[in-house]
Amino acid sequence: MSDVHPAGTSRDGGEAASHLARWLGLAATPTFAIMAVLTAVLGGGPADMLCSNGHGLSPGGMVPMYLLMSAFHSAAWLRLLSRRRAAGR
Repeated sequence: MSDVHPAGTSRDGGEAASHLARWLGLAATPTFAIMAVLTAVLGGGPADMLCSNGHGLSPGGMVPMYLLMSAFHSAAWLRLLSRRRAAGR
């Protein structure tokens, strides 16, 4: 009997999707960190005006939001580092 996979996927497709999801998780942290730096340096423009009355560094501004998003997405990096550390032992 053959392996049963969700409609439209194969074992290779599922593995590829899993691999892509891991890389997207790794890409999120530096992307949000860069966005925070750029917003702090260049200003947020009209979007910042909507979010925090024009103060990008206020507690409700875009910079703290990007920093928090970067921190929340750092789990993928922590898992990667712990796996590499365990493999090196």
